[in-house]
Amino acid sequence: MEASPLTQQSRPRSFQPKIDSLYEQLLGNYEHEEPDFSDRFWTEFFLLKPDKASLQRRLENLDVDDLLHIQGQTQLLFRQAVNRLRSGNETLVEFALDTLTVFLGVVLAKRYTNPSSEIITVLAGLDEVDVVFLDFANGVENIVRSGGSEVADDRQYIQETESPARVLEPFLLLGLLANYNKFEFRNPYRLKLEDFVNEVAIQKIIRGFGAICSQSRDQYVAVQDDIGEGWTWSSTLKYIGLGVLAPSRSSTPTRNTEETKDQFAELPDSDASILLAAYDFINTNKLFCYNFVSQVGESKSESPFSAFLSLTSYILNHAYRSPRATLYGLLSLTALRILVEDQTACAKIFDPNLAISVRFCRQRQPFLPSSPKPRPAAAAILDIALDAINHNLRRRLDIPLYTACINTLHRLLSYLVMTRTRLPYHWPLLWQTLLSLLRFLTSYASSLTQEPNLPALIDSFLATLSLAVCCGDSFLPDTTVYDDLFYKLVENAHLLPRFKTAFKHLARPGSSTTTTLPPTNTITTTTNPNAATSPLALVDSLMAIAGHFEKMMEEEKGKGKVLSPKDVMGVVRRG
Repeated sequence: MEASPLTQQSRPRSFQPKIDSLYEQLLGNYEHEEPDFSDRFWTEFFLLKPDKASLQRRLENLDVDDLLHIQGQTQLLFRQAVNRLRSGNETLVEFALDTLTVFLGVVLAKRYTNPSSEIITVLAGLDEVDVVFLDFANGVENIVRSGGSEVADDRQYIQETESPARVLEPFLLLGLLANYNKFEFRNPYRLKLEDFVNEVAIQKIIRGFGAICSQSRDQYVAVQDDIGEGWTWSSTLKYIGLGVLAPSRSSTPTRNTEETKDQFAELPDSDASILLAAYDFINTNKLFCYNFVSQVGESKSESPFSAFLSLTSYILNHAYRSPRATLYGLLSLTALRILVEDQTACAKIFDPNLAISVRFCRQRQPFLPSSPKPRPAAAAILDIALDAINHNLRRRLDIPLYTACINTLHRLLSYLVMTRTRLPYHWPLLWQTLLSLLRFLTSYASSLTQEPNLPALIDSFLATLSLAVCCGDSFLPDTTVYDDLFYKLVENAHLLPRFKTAFKHLARPGSSTTTTLPPTNTITTTTNPNAATSPLALVDSLMAIAGHFEKMMEEEKGKGKVLSPKDVMGVVRRG
């Protein structure tokens, strides 16, 4: 009997899924041959259900050099997936999205030496980047518009979800789409944000945004807990010098200083990107602004606006640690300025019936004064701006950040002057901060004169200080606080001539301080708006005010009297 031409092969110990073998083939290292991926390969690749865990594992095993070495394969994968996004076939679209989710999630998370150029090289190549990325954006846009896949469900997901924290991804996607080419054409998603009037959905978005702000803030606290220790027997005994009698307590592990700095430098985490989506909503939708500043917390938890202010406090306290943190701080300050410039929202911010408690960052001295009772949100915003000014003073001053802080202070004070609202606040801290900044700018003028954005900071700073000096009686709670401002101005009067000399090159004949800031519903007050020809003319007015009190003090000294601080305050009160 002839032998059968069929031979029995040994049974493999385990079977490899077909899609996994395609991953292995695609991401292999072809040293001596050029890989050939035919149309049949890609048809089969996207007809099989993706194995996300296998693809992620294989990509994570590749370092940056490996990805750059197989850039031809990664570019093909991205290009073929983008082509499937535009195919109109729901199955192909779904599988392509799953593949891209894993692929981009792993590839973009790696640490590159030159992130921009190397990521472009891995995904599309410098020659094809414009075409491929445009196709990718158009493919995603068509999916969202047609509702033909799970991504389109994000439009309903926000309204249907019961967990506020799960708002992050759809809300972030909405923000990214609203920013796509927004300066080149009328972005349809941005228009939708403007016309969005579903108040139930808006409140759910706000609650979710507040929850994410709290989570991001807590990551700062996890690095360094800044909650003050309450009253205990141990603390009392240590206070009176009997610490040896205090009961022993298990020591908590302390972090290395450099390790702590590195951890702070990595914050805020990626969830903070939701600030961009929130900014777009605040900038375009008045109903969102109103609900944002007036919505209260649930079950004695902090309100969403309180959580946002708390996160902003922590970000600005550590803004100097990285350019990324600085940009997030600027974004938050810009959002706050938009809220303050909106009359309806600003009225709620100053409303004592909507008082809130905000957890401020206390991880670095100097600390803000404690405020055990809820206060209007305006007081918290003042604290945040002052804290940012005090904690980011560097020889190479971050001019845009300080300009944003001073502008915020100016808008708040302008509203107080316009409405004659007397806000309870620790005003001496504001005077001290402004005059400390005056001293800093004067001392380091030589290293700042070449900064292109310096005129905007000087203009806004002088306008704010002059506004407080000239109109303080319209918003300060009593004359004692106003007298303290004049006392501190006289105390620092010697800085004003030096300041004027240091920044005289910024004088612009024909300009006016009333036009240094964009027009708003608030007012901008100068000491003499008809006479001022440049921002530095305000320095002359401040010098004249200080000179008035100095002349009175010289008269007192002429009587043979040595003036004590109490006597100087008496002169200020009489003047």
